[in-house]
Amino acid sequence: MIKFLDLQKINEQYNTEFKDVFDNVLKSGWFILGKEVENFENEFAAYCGTKYCLGVANGLDALILIIEGYKQLGLMKEGDEIIVPSNTYIASILAISKAGLIPILVEPDPLTFLIDPLKIEEKVTSKTKAILPVHLYGRLCDMSAIQKIADQYNLKVIEDSAQSHGATLNGKRSGNLGDASGFSFYPGKNLGAIGDAGAITTNDKELTNSIKALRNYGSHKKYENLYQGINSRLDELQAGLLSVKLKYLDAETDVRRNIAERYNAEIKNPKITLPVLPTDRNEHAWHLYVVQVDDREKIQQYLAENGVQTLIHYPIPPHKQLAYKEWNNLVYPISEKMHQHVLSLPISPVMTDDEVAKVIEAVNSFI
Repeated sequence: MIKFLDLQKINEQYNTEFKDVFDNVLKSGWFILGKEVENFENEFAAYCGTKYCLGVANGLDALILIIEGYKQLGLMKEGDEIIVPSNTYIASILAISKAGLIPILVEPDPLTFLIDPLKIEEKVTSKTKAILPVHLYGRLCDMSAIQKIADQYNLKVIEDSAQSHGATLNGKRSGNLGDASGFSFYPGKNLGAIGDAGAITTNDKELTNSIKALRNYGSHKKYENLYQGINSRLDELQAGLLSVKLKYLDAETDVRRNIAERYNAEIKNPKITLPVLPTDRNEHAWHLYVVQVDDREKIQQYLAENGVQTLIHYPIPPHKQLAYKEWNNLVYPISEKMHQHVLSLPISPVMTDDEVAKVIEAVNSFI
């Protein structure tokens, strides 16, 4: 069976370096907000091209803390609105709700799966404070169009970069395309930890100082609490492991791009709608390679029987989830169609040419 994502094989490459990190952290006796976290924050900020990076516990916390940081600065308050795509993973929406703001859903462009800038402006109200574009599957949103709207209405732009580590737009990386950005380092991400982890990148010093306290019980100084914060800190071990993997991220992303381009060139099954390649290959990090099919259950079963594991990202749109039952009667036809038809094929930096060929052969042989 060709695994959808072989995490064991991915992480085995770094066994020796991982063991060195573990030994160093263990010997240091310092496990929270120490040298490893500081080093990774500096490295990841430099990688993204931002002035600041703050390590946090996970990607959801990263987005929540950005919004909470803006609240502490008086730029947002409970009851304000943030525009977000309707077809995203639910974490993007949960972050807005958990911070006490109201998510306003906007349909995606059916060709790119990304929030449609043409539909954003009609959702802007006097309560709108930010746009939260999600670089879904690893492809960067049309940030110039989004920023133009944000500038017109004096809105913040909060990137959800959980799936787009390393993607670039006009020479600038994901994480440096808005006012602030939230990253996830969940193990299956392109830059994945060995457990939960996340980060925030920004060029805003005041926001950074606010979040630095918020992630640590609202405290800048031990036993002195400025805010009602939370405990959301990237730990030393995960930071050290991420520093190891960051060195290889660009090379691994290039492998993903090569696989995606090969899929697009060699998959010829008329039943399969392939993703549209960006004009600039660097705009897509290919966290996921997502096709659209009519007979999803049949083809998924067929591929499994032929040794190819696939996944569905994501089967139920956020507005149909019980967590948001007040939205269950709403209709977002583009999102609903996507969630009914999407299927993710294997793509990872450790796939061999033979494995890629077998996936292509299996997909093309489905009748």
